[in-house]
Amino acid sequence: MNKKIAVLAGDGIGPEVVEQALKAVKAVEKKFGHHFEYTPAPVGAGAIEQTGNPYPDETHEICMQSDAVLFGAIGDPKYDNDPVAKVRPEQGLLAMRKKLGLYANIRPITAFKSLVHRSPLKTELVEGVDFIVLRELTGGIYFGEPRGRSEDGLTAFDTCTYQRFEVERIVRLAFEYARKRRGKVTAVDKANILATSRLWRETVGQLHAGYPDVELEFMFVDNAAMQIVTFPKKFDVVVTENMFGDILTDEASVITGSLGLLPSASVGIHTSVFEPIHGSYPQAAGKNIANPLGTILSAALMFEHALGMPEAGKLIREACEYSVAQGFVTTDIAAGKACSTSEVGDRIAEAIKN
Repeated sequence: MNKKIAVLAGDGIGPEVVEQALKAVKAVEKKFGHHFEYTPAPVGAGAIEQTGNPYPDETHEICMQSDAVLFGAIGDPKYDNDPVAKVRPEQGLLAMRKKLGLYANIRPITAFKSLVHRSPLKTELVEGVDFIVLRELTGGIYFGEPRGRSEDGLTAFDTCTYQRFEVERIVRLAFEYARKRRGKVTAVDKANILATSRLWRETVGQLHAGYPDVELEFMFVDNAAMQIVTFPKKFDVVVTENMFGDILTDEASVITGSLGLLPSASVGIHTSVFEPIHGSYPQAAGKNIANPLGTILSAALMFEHALGMPEAGKLIREACEYSVAQGFVTTDIAAGKACSTSEVGDRIAEAIKN
């Protein structure tokens, strides 16, 4: 099998964790006798320094011509600490989502059996947690117009906008996922306050008629935030709008014991993007201490969702489980002696080979 993979390492710890994921991908490539073409491309702060654009046209073309995009992280303190910066690394991520038509971010929330004790929640709440969150990516307050500030700088405004088709396509995806899982969808909104949420609730209810075999519940976002940390095992498939999904998925990630453990897939009209849910973590950049598991598991999703190789995705996950169970982990989840980022990558690649 021949496939093209765009490699967008990005900022901060991005290059380090992507390097480890590529070790796993190349181990799979060799084990199964495939051939992958890897094309690096700039994105984020590095791309701004090179071109003035956080998502250059050349990078977009590479993504469009690839079968999948393996992505690291975006963000840099230089821009975080400059409130008047006109170009920011995060604008590159939004541009990539928009141009590639990435309307759905899929985040699995599962706990490693050997790491249940690392969760801030009680063990009995965490054992057996297995749900996914589908977050809409191209609409909502992150993209709405108009936005800006008044001339005196004392007033700021953002607009939240959704069109029905944007809601329909991700809700259908949620119902399809539920059919393959435990048959339940939780639609999260704020329909008692927001007009956009009322559009969401109306659309979800109408589409549910075509999926009578799937159980549907509606939940206000504030209630969902509480239930995720009090009864996480009650969820199967959660679907919600852009900003709510951004917040809830970061909250849900804590259940696993570390933000560095969770992968994600952003799918849509063109090439799909696979990335860990953590940020660029600039404080750890270059120190070889960042947890690469979220990125390596994102590569597993890449094989399943974009490359048509579910057996390879399963093998990567098994290798990650083995690494964690044997204590080959980074300092954020280590009970004893911690391994470096590169050592974890090497261990997992070796486990895949064997």
